[in-house]
Amino acid sequence: MAEIGKGVTAGKLAINVQKRLTRAQEKVLQKLGKADETRDVVFEEMVANFNKQMAEGTKLQKDLKAYLAAVKTMHDASRRLQDCLADMYEPDWFGKEEMDALAEDTDTLWLDYHQSITDKSLQNMDIYLSQFPDIKARIAKRDRKLVDFDSARHHFTSLQKGKKKDEAKIAKPAALLEMAAPSWAQGLISAHQVAQTNLSYNQAEEDLGRAQKIFEELNVELQDELPALWDRRVGVYVNTFQSLAGHQEKFHKEMSKLSQNLNDIMTKLEEQRQINEGANHSESASSAPKRSAPPPGPPPSRPPPRLTPSPNQQQQNVSPFEDEPSVHDTNTDSTTTTLQSAVTNGSDGELPPGFLYKVKAVHDYAATDGDELELKMGDVVLVLAFDNPDEQDDGWLMGLKESQWFQKKDISAKGVFPENFTQRV
Repeated sequence: MAEIGKGVTAGKLAINVQKRLTRAQEKVLQKLGKADETRDVVFEEMVANFNKQMAEGTKLQKDLKAYLAAVKTMHDASRRLQDCLADMYEPDWFGKEEMDALAEDTDTLWLDYHQSITDKSLQNMDIYLSQFPDIKARIAKRDRKLVDFDSARHHFTSLQKGKKKDEAKIAKPAALLEMAAPSWAQGLISAHQVAQTNLSYNQAEEDLGRAQKIFEELNVELQDELPALWDRRVGVYVNTFQSLAGHQEKFHKEMSKLSQNLNDIMTKLEEQRQINEGANHSESASSAPKRSAPPPGPPPSRPPPRLTPSPNQQQQNVSPFEDEPSVHDTNTDSTTTTLQSAVTNGSDGELPPGFLYKVKAVHDYAATDGDELELKMGDVVLVLAFDNPDEQDDGWLMGLKESQWFQKKDISAKGVFPENFTQRV
């Protein structure tokens, strides 16, 4: 049994080799113009459309996969960002639970978006393109069978044309044999030669019929399928991009809601910070206004300092009459004003660039930031214009102490200070 199997396999191999040789010989003869080739212009146009359709579908499938990869990358980046925010968000801050739920909803939304595109758009393209390899293989088989049909047709035609020549060749040897062979032998020889010719002719005719049948079956099937496939491409593209657009619209709509929720949480967290900051400032000794809002009214009045307090006065913490300044205090203010006026009058021509007007500190102010100006009650400050007006907060001024400017002429010593701690002079 094994030997028979080997024989059958070897026989099929020999037949396939012979077919390839015959096809190659036929193609060479066609290219050299020694054999005509069956052409179908309409079918060739169908094949061109098929190749274009397959190339477009393959590119669309590739770009969809690239888009899905980008969505996954964005999902991973969003997840890392949400995890970072969750790690930094302290438990006592406003909306901690809402923030954790928001991060979970965002992650779920990205997952659903990726899965929806995969199921509705990419898988549809995969199914659409899965039919192309089979059709492509049948087109190639149809081309091979067309070469077999042409070869069988040419072989049969050549036998048909040479039939009379073969009959003439048979008659010649019969004439020669008349002298050497008996009459009964001459008849046998002629009959054998005619039988051989008829056998080859009949075999060629059968081969031609079989090759034509196989080719026409494939040809008819493809001529029905290729135009229908070409028309279906429009519906595939419409469904793919409609589905993609629908999922994009839904995703961005839901993501917009989550983004608005995040913005609301951040806004309330900032309000909480301002409330806490205001409470801390009210408890501290310094009552400076908040930078983020217009400053409150001036703090309660404090007794003015004495230039040369007496020992008895140093032991007193508060003047018994807060609303009525002492004679010594009045003299102190007069002396201070006289000294400042003398300095101002000697340097009015050398004021810093951007000078607007002068103010005098009516309360001490302890700077709480590096860009703020430390004030002592009675300091004269040269008010300057902001380089960028948008940077000016309500209730705050930019200035430079007059004494520092006269000593060093250095404008870099300027800083911001609360307006309600001063009065204009």
